[in-house]
Amino acid sequence: MRSRLFFYIIVLVLIVAGCAIAWQRHLQTQLPLLPGVQAPIWLVEARVDFTARGEPVTVNLDIPDDPPGFYLLDEQTASPGYGFFILTENGNRRGEWSIRQADGPQTLYYKIQLVPIPLAATSRGELPVAPAATSVHWEEAEVVAARQLLAVARERSSNPESMTRELIKLLAASEPEQNAALLLSATPLVPLLEKLLNYSQLPTRIVNGLYLEDGRRNQQLTPKLEVFVGDRWLLFDPRTAHQGVPENFLLWNQDRRSLLDLSGGHNSQIRFAMLSQNLPAAQLASLTAADSPFALFGVHSLPVEEQAMLKMLLLLPAGALVLVFMRIMVGVQTSGTFMPILIALAFLQTTLLPGLISFVSIVAFGLLLRGYLSGLNLLLVARIATIVIIVIFIIVFSSLFGYRLGFNTGMTVNFFPIIIIAWTIERMSILWEDEGPGEVLVQGGGSLLVAVLAYLLMQWSVMAHLSFYFPEINLIIVALIMLMGNYTGYKLTELHRFRAVDQQGAP
Repeated sequence: MRSRLFFYIIVLVLIVAGCAIAWQRHLQTQLPLLPGVQAPIWLVEARVDFTARGEPVTVNLDIPDDPPGFYLLDEQTASPGYGFFILTENGNRRGEWSIRQADGPQTLYYKIQLVPIPLAATSRGELPVAPAATSVHWEEAEVVAARQLLAVARERSSNPESMTRELIKLLAASEPEQNAALLLSATPLVPLLEKLLNYSQLPTRIVNGLYLEDGRRNQQLTPKLEVFVGDRWLLFDPRTAHQGVPENFLLWNQDRRSLLDLSGGHNSQIRFAMLSQNLPAAQLASLTAADSPFALFGVHSLPVEEQAMLKMLLLLPAGALVLVFMRIMVGVQTSGTFMPILIALAFLQTTLLPGLISFVSIVAFGLLLRGYLSGLNLLLVARIATIVIIVIFIIVFSSLFGYRLGFNTGMTVNFFPIIIIAWTIERMSILWEDEGPGEVLVQGGGSLLVAVLAYLLMQWSVMAHLSFYFPEINLIIVALIMLMGNYTGYKLTELHRFRAVDQQGAP
């Protein structure tokens, strides 16, 4: 009883481990659980136009650092004749174009590809150092109005976040009260909010971002407010008081430095265009999750040649599951234990119908030759070696013949293991002599039936996807095989044998 309990505990642990690891891999790498899932990707282009004055030109553009809600997949520039370099200072990135001499209208492009990811999965890196509030200068009348306005916002709030929201409501109202109107008459809304919050000793900065909409052109950056609270920057909409990063909002400029600096030219302007595209989610996940611990043990991170080999190898457990079910639960007889799985692998390479025709033809012709060789009274080793060589010639001939006819379905040595086929021919020949042709048809037909069913499961897109991207599901297959291996009841094919007994015993 204890051993049975231990057995079921092992089976349960395998199933739970397989499901848990697969689910964690899905959460951390964003690998889809089903094939064919498409993931959106944004292509954003910044266009810089200016007029050069016939002297050395340097253009310095602030570019996204680590925008929340997005993964920077790729970036490139289109600027003929210009040198380009990305400068990084204190975590801030700026793209710099330079040329020895330029004259007249100039156009530079900076393009990035972005993958939307959950905000919780956005890398925060090291915690930022708490900045000091920027010093603010007010006129005498503005000081009184600012203090009274901040006092009202403070009375209506309980923490820095709620105070920021209340202050935005006071200033963005359709009919602002007297103190707010006085301050707004001298300073625009967003800079005024920044000044007031810094004046109240809340470090605040103006950031700029883009609302991503498919197919939009000639877009400009939208200003937002970031307030440092605790150990992080919190984003606020300066007109609606909404807190947090809006959906499909790309933070482009996150520091107090200017967006664009130009030396050697004038009349500069920057415009943005954006386009939404779709790519396979599995392909994007393999790129965006390169730093995940699961990526270190992911098959898709290997070279392509090794991936192709392991993709076939990881399908073997599915074929083994079908084989065990058909032999133990159904009672189908097969020629050998794992021969049907190897045949199913061959069918994956050749497709089902050509593979069936080729396999049956090779085995049938081999049986005829085996019958002739048995009359020569050869020893077992010599007979098997002769069959191996003959099978090789048959496969080569079928490959050449199929190619000449325009069918690229000829077998190769990799498709049908030669030694296994030779042993199958030898075993069927002996079975023919001992049990007759009927038993050969039963075992040969059973092998082909199991091979076809294993092929159908292995070529199912869901199974191929899960076995390749979530190899831990093989733990579940092992648990199911162990459960079936512990089955001692009647097979399905045996039930009809006892039907007459059951009918005689019935009243």
